[in-house]
Amino acid sequence: MRPLWKGSISFGLVNIPVRIFLATQRKSIKFNYLHGECHSPVQYRKWCPVCREQLEMDDIVRGYEYARGRYIILEEEDLAALPLVPARTVEILDFIKLSEIDPIFYEKSYYLEPADGGQKAYSLLYQTMRRSERIALGRVILRAKESLVAVRPFGDGTLLMETLFYPDEVRDVSTVAYPRPAEVSINSREMEMAMALIERLSVPFDPNRYRDDYREALSEVIEAKLRGEQAVEAPRPEVARVADLLEALRESVRAAEAQRVEGSPPH
Repeated sequence: MRPLWKGSISFGLVNIPVRIFLATQRKSIKFNYLHGECHSPVQYRKWCPVCREQLEMDDIVRGYEYARGRYIILEEEDLAALPLVPARTVEILDFIKLSEIDPIFYEKSYYLEPADGGQKAYSLLYQTMRRSERIALGRVILRAKESLVAVRPFGDGTLLMETLFYPDEVRDVSTVAYPRPAEVSINSREMEMAMALIERLSVPFDPNRYRDDYREALSEVIEAKLRGEQAVEAPRPEVARVADLLEALRESVRAAEAQRVEGSPPH
């Protein structure tokens, strides 16, 4: 796998040469859009509706819409003057506890690999973060955008870098209108049954227990069509309607207990 870029981790006067690799990949099945009549792939063109002509990249400039239909044009020299993180550098700003970052801030994960000459400093950073139970908070420029990042020990000797959303990129939860816990009355029996249900369903995290049922079913449909077979709809489990919350919890606890006895993993 080719690295996205080669650079360094910088904290204090220490520079650790590293290579960055994507740590995750989507495996969703992708479709191409085709013309329904002839099944030719649909083309997407950069088109100016006023001049009525197709554009090349050299014909296109960046514009910021400050009012409807009105733009400020930004030139390359405008962007070059911005105060940015040094190119190809993960600049460490602070060390914090991992538990202090809410998962809502996480965006994308990258592996950091030590480059030639950086193995010792890389290992030192990994081991000291592991021992101190701290992670590094920093910033980096990826894909022409400055990102806040968390660098943390991962697995057996690897540093993982995760891009984070900035606080003003996380929508305020107050914009979602729903009754808050303090406004809802929960009796002790309902709480007891809910706790029992959580206890029955609690297991050590094992990512291999979970699979993408939708993707697997879609793959089967595609394979059936390739073989010239008629796709068969998978049976859907019936969902019982239980009006009473306490009875729903009680039934859920029974089902969870039966599932645990049978040892069947969740889907």
